[in-house]
Amino acid sequence: MNLSLVDPFVLAQDCPEVITGRLREWTLWLIVESGSGHSTSIRFSHRGDLLASGRHDGIVVIFDIETNGVARKLRGHTRQIQSLSWSTNDRYLLSAGQDWKVVLWDLQDGSRVRTVRFEAGIFIAELHPKNNNLFVAALFEDQPVLVDISSETPVKYSFASAPLRTQTERDSATEKQAVQDAKVVTTFTAFTHSGDHIIAGTNKGWLNIVDTSTREITYSTRLTNHIIVYIRLTPSGRDVVINASDRVVRTLRLPDLSDPKLNFETLQLEVEHKFQDLVQKLSWNHVSFSPTGEYVTASTWMNHHIYVWERGQGSLVKILEGTKEELSAVEWHPFRPFIAAVGVDSGRIWLWSILQPQRWSALAPDFVEVEENHEYVEQEDEFDIQPLEEIHKRRLDQEDEEVDVLTVEPVKMATEVDGGDIGFRMPVLLDVEASDSEDEVVAVGAGQYRRRTDREWVNDDEVADTMGNGSATQNGTKRRRGG
Repeated sequence: MNLSLVDPFVLAQDCPEVITGRLREWTLWLIVESGSGHSTSIRFSHRGDLLASGRHDGIVVIFDIETNGVARKLRGHTRQIQSLSWSTNDRYLLSAGQDWKVVLWDLQDGSRVRTVRFEAGIFIAELHPKNNNLFVAALFEDQPVLVDISSETPVKYSFASAPLRTQTERDSATEKQAVQDAKVVTTFTAFTHSGDHIIAGTNKGWLNIVDTSTREITYSTRLTNHIIVYIRLTPSGRDVVINASDRVVRTLRLPDLSDPKLNFETLQLEVEHKFQDLVQKLSWNHVSFSPTGEYVTASTWMNHHIYVWERGQGSLVKILEGTKEELSAVEWHPFRPFIAAVGVDSGRIWLWSILQPQRWSALAPDFVEVEENHEYVEQEDEFDIQPLEEIHKRRLDQEDEEVDVLTVEPVKMATEVDGGDIGFRMPVLLDVEASDSEDEVVAVGAGQYRRRTDREWVNDDEVADTMGNGSATQNGTKRRRGG
């Protein structure tokens, strides 16, 4: 949209207001029958032009934010996608699934660079901010691992989950405490902005800071006695929001962990704000920061609202409504007042933004906006016939103008990325077979389409089986293929 047509007051707003749409609206009718299209996790790219969606059937779908259309589909998992992580230059995407696999995708051609299999379920997997061949993963009932995929055979380095104890605590430790420390499991891991440290949360409420190079815990603090469910850092890496199962969302201010003068022995991390619902005692499914870190947003358990708090005063500023289902993953756009959230029941991706009324008077100095229609009075010479010579000369002048359709203007980003190549753009995929429209929309005439019925899916499968095997299927029905 042309920015000159938008009210400057609207551009100054930095928090979404109303629900403005949803992704893949015309394919949602198939969700109940087949499970296809049911989103479970989402993640914006660093540039903000793409949105990755992990589905229940193991397919990763890349949406184009400007058109709300499907830009690419990635097939490599067989079960639900647990987490998604973009590389700094937005060329690579890391996906972790319930099939105990982590896949690194190259969006240049949609190929699988590496596939890493584990012996346990995966809570979360995140790429290193500066090294695309390194990622960290938190495993179910197992120690977290730092994985190097630079070679054909991935190398896994596990590190401890038990909190760091001082020498005095170790000397006075009882057998009961040793048993409790042995039961500590890391439930979430995330890299810091520089990638030199890993922030890890545990099932006992401990927050550990792990050195990436040595994989040793350098600092531990206990924030709660409950499970740490989710951790998210701001783009600057100096603020962190933590969601725990005790129904409290906490924000902390991190020092520069890469500073050589920082002494971890004297470091004390204090909770900045505690956000909670004291009336309804709501639990929080997912939390996220705004691009500047000024706002914290959270989706609620067994509720269809999104809460937005501002960190300046630590107060609730807005409750986003519009859906009639519980929301799980919620993500804030990297630099726009734009929020996307996933519905638990339907798997729809709901979008909240700001309604931007256009100022059409900006098109021309003498353009006047009117509240109602007025009868137009034609000027005497307004539609006079122009000489052919003048019209021809005007056309020749327009043909001499050079129009640049190849240069792509750089996209504004919330924060500059250190050492990252932000010039990569995913190629446009013109593949009809990979599109949803080819599977789920039937052409009935020139420019006319309709959705396929369940019976038509059955007939197609019966015809395919008849041609391949010489006879129709015995049961007469088959499940629709994924994707």
